[in-house]
Amino acid sequence: MREFPKGLLALVADVLIFVLVPWGFWRLINKAIPIAVIPILVGILFAVTHAPVQELGIPSFYGNSIGWVAVLILAFTAGLEMWQTPEKDQNDPLPSPSLGRLLAGALVALAGPFVIGSVLVYYFFLPLRGWTPPHTTPLIGAMSVGLCMAVSALPVLIGVVRELSPAHRPIGHLALKLAVVDDAALWVGLAALQFAARGSASLKGWTGLEFVAIALLVGLALAGSWATRNLKHPPLWVIWLAVPVYLAAGSWASMQLGLHELIGAYFAGAIMPPSWVRRLPVEEVGTFSLIWLAPMFFGHSGLHINGDALTWPSVIASLMLVVLSVVTKIGAVSLFPPAAGLNGRQRLSIGALLQCKGLMEIVAATILHEQGMISEFAFASLMVLAVISTVLTGPLFRLAAPKVSGSTPA
Repeated sequence: MREFPKGLLALVADVLIFVLVPWGFWRLINKAIPIAVIPILVGILFAVTHAPVQELGIPSFYGNSIGWVAVLILAFTAGLEMWQTPEKDQNDPLPSPSLGRLLAGALVALAGPFVIGSVLVYYFFLPLRGWTPPHTTPLIGAMSVGLCMAVSALPVLIGVVRELSPAHRPIGHLALKLAVVDDAALWVGLAALQFAARGSASLKGWTGLEFVAIALLVGLALAGSWATRNLKHPPLWVIWLAVPVYLAAGSWASMQLGLHELIGAYFAGAIMPPSWVRRLPVEEVGTFSLIWLAPMFFGHSGLHINGDALTWPSVIASLMLVVLSVVTKIGAVSLFPPAAGLNGRQRLSIGALLQCKGLMEIVAATILHEQGMISEFAFASLMVLAVISTVLTGPLFRLAAPKVSGSTPA
């Protein structure tokens, strides 16, 4: 009986430090930066200064659990948001890309930073002290960092595009189409890297549960396909009943396959029937989780950084990663734009939006760190990269966006 009040007090401290204070600061600065960045900065500050927050019971058990469930929901809604991108404006002045050109543009935008980043990390960063991944090969470790450098933050970008001025929203819509493909590629890449890290051991010791997990995922996909064709408008309670079933089944199946639960949560959302998804308050649920629940996960992620790993060399490495990720992302989009006929400023604007790492890189880096596929130093640098790239998104877009008479960039 004495443990519960103690745990409850720790949760109150967790909420105050990582939810309420960041929210108040976010409102004070008029939402100038994404809210997910602020609790991370608070956690990093505590880690670097070795603040004795453990005496308050932080991170608390209940805060950890709530934050984890919230991030599962965010991963699930990120999958759902594949069907929630804003509608195309009928007066959109940008050329409409073909599906092939769009997919090729997304592939180049992702592959360019991934390949260049992986090579440079392998030859110039991994030889640095503390950068060697503890539980995998240097090549897999370099590719893990490269994947984080290449990702674009779909959930954050959806919010950014909603806030753009009407004159610049078409550019945002095109960037979102690329981000949808990049976001799916991130989760596929995470799964592939985890399988590659374990090698042949990933298939050893399989029991019947792994085959049940595969069958469950296939069954969910088939059920979603069938419902898309034959049950487009079921009662709303049926859709709400399906949501926890998809989320729990996807998370459990990916865990049984040796993958992170967030991967299954994302793909479970992605395979729900689109007509069902459009009747769900996806934005409201995602926003509530992002503002009021997930900050404890973000804060704890910052807190879990080894404060001694965030030295000046790590900060310099982070800044180098920022430059590499921004230049390679914008360069890839500029060299092979997603649509023919885009001018220089339009290409730069799309690249500026896509370089935003946001929530997705934070989640990816946390997964890779937990799996021992990146080192403490690499994890610290990637967290700083996520914060800086997300904060830079607005200023970079305003700098690159085409000048429109009578309007200003958002």
